[in-house]
Amino acid sequence: MTRLTRRRRRPGAPPPEGFDRRLLAPMILGSVLNPINSSMLAVALIPIGRAFDAPPSQTAWLVAGLYLATAVGQPVVGRLVDTFGPRRLYLAGTTLVGLAGLLGTLAPHLWVLVVSRVLLGFGTSAAYPASMSLLRSEADRTGRQSPSGVLATLSICNQTISVAGPALGGLLISAAGWHWIFAINVPLSLACLVLGALWLPRTVPQARTAGTDVVGMLLFAGSLTAFVLFLMHPAVGRWYLPVLGLVGGAAFVRRELGDREPFLDLRVLGGNTPLLATYARQLLTYTASYAYLYGLSQWFQDGRGLSAPQAGLLVLPMSVTAICVTALTGRRRQVRGKLVVGAVAQCLGCGGLLLLRDESPLWLLVLVSALLGLPQGLNGLANQNALYAQADPARLGASAGLLRTFMYLGALLASAASALFFGEGATSAGLHRLAWPLLGVATVFLLVCAGDRSLARVGREETVSKPSGSVWGGCQVR
Repeated sequence: MTRLTRRRRRPGAPPPEGFDRRLLAPMILGSVLNPINSSMLAVALIPIGRAFDAPPSQTAWLVAGLYLATAVGQPVVGRLVDTFGPRRLYLAGTTLVGLAGLLGTLAPHLWVLVVSRVLLGFGTSAAYPASMSLLRSEADRTGRQSPSGVLATLSICNQTISVAGPALGGLLISAAGWHWIFAINVPLSLACLVLGALWLPRTVPQARTAGTDVVGMLLFAGSLTAFVLFLMHPAVGRWYLPVLGLVGGAAFVRRELGDREPFLDLRVLGGNTPLLATYARQLLTYTASYAYLYGLSQWFQDGRGLSAPQAGLLVLPMSVTAICVTALTGRRRQVRGKLVVGAVAQCLGCGGLLLLRDESPLWLLVLVSALLGLPQGLNGLANQNALYAQADPARLGASAGLLRTFMYLGALLASAASALFFGEGATSAGLHRLAWPLLGVATVFLLVCAGDRSLARVGREETVSKPSGSVWGGCQVR
């Protein structure tokens, strides 16, 4: 825990009674670093592959590298924020983002770009836990909960950036080349550093947290990496990779269950079957979601023959639909209906992918893109609401953190699927090969939602007293 030092203010000026609005600028700018990098890359994979003569099976590591780093970095940085305060970690993380952007801009080789993306993953992991720590500190200082509008503002900015990212990336690539989607991180990092240094409060650690469970982190990262390496290039001769992943995963689970301060608190899963089902749904949701984003963006350029700016514009209907659906349904606490509708829409969207051909008309591309936005606007938000109703209140923080981990695992599976099914190119045949397993994922998701009777209780009056922090102002907080 930390306490805020007294802010420097004009003589005689009283401290703000409510949330300190000066914190909004650095919080917003820091929070958009991850979504802007993820969404811009969606339309840059094909140009980067052409520049380095690399197939999608190799450029997929640009996606996997970031999410491997984020899956490990988010819990680590969250723990460090509790120890050293949000200011230091925010400034360190945004500095790393700038250095990663500079490295990517000057990269002479694809694998240097992958290293840059890994550094971006670690750097962008700081903003979310730093912002949550600042909100908690402000609530303690003011003696009341921080206004819901703050989290709504953060959510809207993140979703807006996700919508604008592909189009912005396409324009940058068209005007100056793919290097600029990395170079843009340099001025963004400098802006974060200036705003953070000016407005983020200094903190004085009152008590050091226990160890950071380095062994657990290494086991987690090693196990994930082994599985992803195999999924990217599955072959009988690489049998040792999933074996290493299973052994590392078993060792990780054993250590985390026996550690007083685990890297990931797996004890939240004990005896809570509904919560386990929510984590499974989260994994399935984001496996499909990220596969749509990156797979369809690559096919627009490689299979359909569109330019990067055109591909960016065709991704817009997906994101706009997701935002509209979130805004319309976000205030409803009931989740089962939303999940079932989202699952059906996911199945229909996968069927839509099977209809796409090299000569498909523009209206069909827009329709399929918009249809795929429906499950994105329903499923992730409903999973968050379910978690807040199902989790043990004493371990709500750990449960919510684990939900984000399953989201990143879904992103990793999506990048592996793109690498596997696109092979040497994002052709129409490759898109159809990708669509069939995604249809299987959507079908399993539908069965899990329809068969989980506990979801019917989520959102009733008896669950309203549970924390409902996943929805603020009808917006999803990510």
